[in-house]
Amino acid sequence: MVDNALLERTNLDNNESVDRHGIDNLYVALIHYPVSNKKGSTIASALTTIDMHDIARASMTFGVRGFYVITPLMDQQVLAHEVIQHWTDGIGGELNPFRKKALELIRVVSTFEDALMEIEAERNQPVITVATSAIEHSSLNKNIITTQELSKKFTSNESYLIAFGTAWGMASTFIQNCDFILEPVYGRTGYNHLSVRSAVSIILDRMSRNLMN
Repeated sequence: MVDNALLERTNLDNNESVDRHGIDNLYVALIHYPVSNKKGSTIASALTTIDMHDIARASMTFGVRGFYVITPLMDQQVLAHEVIQHWTDGIGGELNPFRKKALELIRVVSTFEDALMEIEAERNQPVITVATSAIEHSSLNKNIITTQELSKKFTSNESYLIAFGTAWGMASTFIQNCDFILEPVYGRTGYNHLSVRSAVSIILDRMSRNLMN
Protein backbone atom coordinates (compact mmCIF):
# COMPACT_ATOMS: atom_id res chain seq x y z
CA MET A 1 0.00 0.00 0.00
CA VAL A 2 1.11 3.57 -0.68
CA ASP A 3 1.90 5.56 2.45
CA ASN A 4 0.10 8.83 1.74
CA ALA A 5 1.88 10.68 4.53
CA LEU A 6 5.26 9.54 3.20
CA LEU A 7 4.27 10.49 -0.35
CA GLU A 8 3.21 13.99 0.75
CA ARG A 9 6.40 14.35 2.79
CA THR A 10 8.43 13.42 -0.29
CA ASN A 11 6.53 15.93 -2.40
CA LEU A 12 7.28 18.64 0.14
CA ASP A 13 10.98 17.71 0.15
CA ASN A 14 10.99 18.09 -3.63
CA ASN A 15 9.19 21.46 -3.36
CA GLU A 16 10.71 23.11 -0.32
CA SER A 17 8.66 26.27 -0.74
CA VAL A 18 5.06 25.97 -1.89
CA ASP A 19 4.39 28.43 -4.72
CA ARG A 20 1.53 30.68 -3.58
CA HIS A 21 1.30 32.67 -6.82
CA GLY A 22 -2.30 31.64 -7.21
CA ILE A 23 -5.58 33.44 -7.78
CA ASP A 24 -5.22 36.17 -5.18
CA ASN A 25 -8.87 37.26 -5.27
CA LEU A 26 -10.51 33.81 -5.21
CA TYR A 27 -12.04 32.16 -2.14
CA VAL A 28 -14.19 29.06 -1.73
CA ALA A 29 -16.79 28.29 0.92
CA LEU A 30 -18.28 25.01 2.06
CA ILE A 31 -21.84 25.73 3.21
CA HIS A 32 -23.44 23.65 5.98
CA TYR A 33 -26.35 26.07 6.44
CA PRO A 34 -28.70 26.82 4.80
CA VAL A 35 -28.77 23.54 2.84
CA SER A 36 -31.54 21.17 1.82
CA ASN A 37 -32.20 17.61 2.88
CA LYS A 38 -33.62 14.89 0.65
CA LYS A 39 -37.15 16.15 1.24
CA GLY A 40 -36.26 19.72 0.34
CA SER A 41 -36.42 21.10 3.88
CA THR A 42 -33.79 23.60 4.97
CA ILE A 43 -31.37 22.16 7.51
CA ALA A 44 -27.89 22.56 8.98
CA SER A 45 -25.74 19.61 7.91
CA ALA A 46 -22.99 17.88 9.86
CA LEU A 47 -19.34 18.43 9.09
CA THR A 48 -17.51 15.79 7.05
CA THR A 49 -13.83 16.05 7.91
CA ILE A 50 -12.64 14.45 4.68
CA ASP A 51 -14.26 17.37 2.83
CA MET A 52 -12.10 19.75 4.87
CA HIS A 53 -8.94 17.84 3.99
CA ASP A 54 -9.60 17.36 0.29
CA ILE A 55 -11.01 20.81 -0.45
CA ALA A 56 -8.11 22.42 1.42
CA ARG A 57 -5.64 20.38 -0.65
CA ALA A 58 -7.43 21.29 -3.89
CA SER A 59 -7.50 24.96 -2.84
CA MET A 60 -3.77 24.89 -2.16
CA THR A 61 -3.09 23.15 -5.46
CA PHE A 62 -5.00 25.69 -7.56
CA GLY A 63 -3.96 28.81 -5.68
CA VAL A 64 -7.16 29.71 -3.82
CA ARG A 65 -6.57 32.46 -1.25
CA GLY A 66 -8.85 31.13 1.48
CA PHE A 67 -11.23 28.24 2.19
CA TYR A 68 -14.19 28.93 4.47
CA VAL A 69 -16.01 26.22 6.41
CA ILE A 70 -19.37 27.74 7.30
CA THR A 71 -21.56 26.26 10.04
CA PRO A 72 -23.66 27.90 12.77
CA LEU A 73 -23.45 24.77 14.96
CA MET A 74 -20.95 25.29 17.77
CA ASP A 75 -20.14 21.59 18.22
CA GLN A 76 -19.30 21.40 14.51
CA GLN A 77 -17.11 24.49 14.77
CA VAL A 78 -15.27 22.86 17.67
CA LEU A 79 -14.74 19.73 15.57
CA ALA A 80 -13.44 21.78 12.65
CA HIS A 81 -10.99 23.65 14.87
CA GLU A 82 -9.79 20.37 16.42
CA VAL A 83 -9.04 18.98 12.96
CA ILE A 84 -7.24 22.16 11.91
CA GLN A 85 -5.23 22.33 15.14
CA HIS A 86 -4.12 18.71 14.85
CA TRP A 87 -2.78 19.25 11.34
CA THR A 88 -1.32 22.72 11.82
CA ASP A 89 -0.14 23.00 15.44
CA GLY A 90 -0.29 19.40 16.61
CA ILE A 91 1.56 16.17 15.84
CA GLY A 92 -0.15 15.87 12.47
CA GLY A 93 1.58 19.01 11.24
CA GLU A 94 4.95 17.71 12.41
CA LEU A 95 4.52 14.37 10.67
CA ASN A 96 2.95 15.77 7.51
CA PRO A 97 4.01 19.39 6.78
CA PHE A 98 2.49 19.22 3.29
CA ARG A 99 -0.98 18.62 4.75
CA LYS A 100 -0.32 21.42 7.24
CA LYS A 101 0.18 23.92 4.42
CA ALA A 102 -3.21 23.05 2.96
CA LEU A 103 -5.20 23.13 6.20
CA GLU A 104 -3.76 26.52 7.10
CA LEU A 105 -6.06 27.88 4.37
CA ILE A 106 -9.20 26.91 6.33
CA ARG A 107 -11.22 29.59 8.11
CA VAL A 108 -14.21 28.60 10.24
CA VAL A 109 -17.11 31.06 10.53
CA SER A 110 -20.76 30.91 11.56
CA THR A 111 -22.42 32.49 8.53
CA PHE A 112 -21.84 33.30 4.89
CA GLU A 113 -22.17 36.97 5.79
CA ASP A 114 -19.28 36.58 8.25
CA ALA A 115 -17.10 35.29 5.43
CA LEU A 116 -18.13 38.16 3.15
CA MET A 117 -17.28 40.78 5.77
CA GLU A 118 -13.92 39.15 6.49
CA ILE A 119 -12.96 39.00 2.81
CA GLU A 120 -14.05 42.58 2.17
CA ALA A 121 -11.97 43.76 5.13
CA GLU A 122 -8.99 41.68 4.01
CA ARG A 123 -8.83 42.97 0.44
CA ASN A 124 -10.79 46.21 0.72
CA GLN A 125 -12.72 45.28 -2.42
CA PRO A 126 -16.34 44.28 -3.16
CA VAL A 127 -17.06 40.56 -2.97
CA ILE A 128 -18.82 38.83 -5.87
CA THR A 129 -20.68 35.70 -4.78
CA VAL A 130 -21.06 32.62 -6.98
CA ALA A 131 -23.38 29.72 -6.14
CA THR A 132 -22.90 26.17 -7.39
CA SER A 133 -25.48 23.47 -7.89
CA ALA A 134 -25.77 20.00 -9.40
CA ILE A 135 -29.01 21.03 -11.10
CA GLU A 136 -29.82 23.79 -13.56
CA HIS A 137 -31.47 26.97 -12.30
CA SER A 138 -32.38 28.53 -15.63
CA SER A 139 -35.84 29.42 -14.28
CA LEU A 140 -34.27 31.86 -11.82
CA ASN A 141 -33.77 35.40 -12.94
CA LYS A 142 -30.05 35.13 -12.28
CA ASN A 143 -26.79 35.32 -14.19
CA ILE A 144 -25.81 31.79 -15.15
CA ILE A 145 -22.07 31.67 -15.76
CA THR A 146 -19.62 29.09 -17.11
CA THR A 147 -16.22 28.30 -15.61
CA GLN A 148 -14.59 29.92 -18.64
CA GLU A 149 -16.58 33.14 -18.22
CA LEU A 150 -15.91 33.21 -14.48
CA SER A 151 -12.17 32.68 -14.98
CA LYS A 152 -11.97 35.80 -17.14
CA LYS A 153 -13.39 37.88 -14.28
CA PHE A 154 -10.48 37.06 -11.96
CA THR A 155 -8.41 39.75 -13.68
CA SER A 156 -10.61 42.39 -12.01
CA ASN A 157 -9.97 43.84 -8.56
CA GLU A 158 -13.11 42.39 -6.96
CA SER A 159 -12.92 39.37 -4.70
CA TYR A 160 -14.81 36.21 -5.71
CA LEU A 161 -16.34 33.74 -3.28
CA ILE A 162 -17.59 30.46 -4.75
CA ALA A 163 -20.07 28.64 -2.49
CA PHE A 164 -20.40 24.86 -2.51
CA GLY A 165 -23.23 23.10 -0.71
CA THR A 166 -23.34 20.02 1.47
CA ALA A 167 -26.23 17.58 2.04
CA TRP A 168 -28.57 17.90 -1.00
CA GLY A 169 -27.28 21.29 -2.00
CA MET A 170 -27.73 24.86 -0.88
CA ALA A 171 -31.21 26.19 -0.18
CA SER A 172 -32.81 27.91 -3.15
CA THR A 173 -33.11 31.19 -1.25
CA PHE A 174 -29.35 31.18 -0.68
CA ILE A 175 -28.69 30.52 -4.38
CA GLN A 176 -31.03 33.33 -5.40
CA ASN A 177 -29.13 35.79 -3.23
CA CYS A 178 -25.79 35.11 -4.95
CA ASP A 179 -24.60 37.31 -7.80
CA PHE A 180 -23.98 34.41 -10.19
CA ILE A 181 -24.85 30.73 -10.49
CA LEU A 182 -22.16 28.51 -11.94
CA GLU A 183 -23.33 25.98 -14.49
CA PRO A 184 -23.43 22.38 -13.16
CA VAL A 185 -20.60 19.92 -13.69
CA TYR A 186 -21.70 17.62 -16.49
CA GLY A 187 -20.32 14.15 -17.10
CA ARG A 188 -20.84 11.74 -19.98
CA THR A 189 -23.87 9.98 -18.45
CA GLY A 190 -27.11 11.02 -16.81
CA TYR A 191 -25.63 10.32 -13.37
CA ASN A 192 -25.00 13.61 -11.59
CA HIS A 193 -24.31 13.11 -7.89
CA LEU A 194 -20.66 13.97 -7.26
CA SER A 195 -19.26 14.43 -3.78
CA VAL A 196 -18.75 18.11 -3.03
CA ARG A 197 -14.99 17.64 -2.77
CA SER A 198 -14.92 16.12 -6.26
CA ALA A 199 -16.99 18.97 -7.67
CA VAL A 200 -14.66 21.55 -6.09
CA SER A 201 -11.60 19.89 -7.61
CA ILE A 202 -13.16 19.65 -11.07
CA ILE A 203 -14.30 23.28 -11.08
CA LEU A 204 -10.98 24.61 -9.80
CA ASP A 205 -9.10 22.55 -12.38
CA ARG A 206 -11.28 23.84 -15.22
CA MET A 207 -10.83 27.45 -14.15
CA SER A 208 -7.09 26.97 -13.75
CA ARG A 209 -6.82 25.56 -17.28
CA ASN A 210 -8.85 28.49 -18.62
CA LEU A 211 -6.44 30.92 -16.98
CA MET A 212 -3.45 29.20 -18.57
CA ASN A 213 -4.92 29.33 -22.08
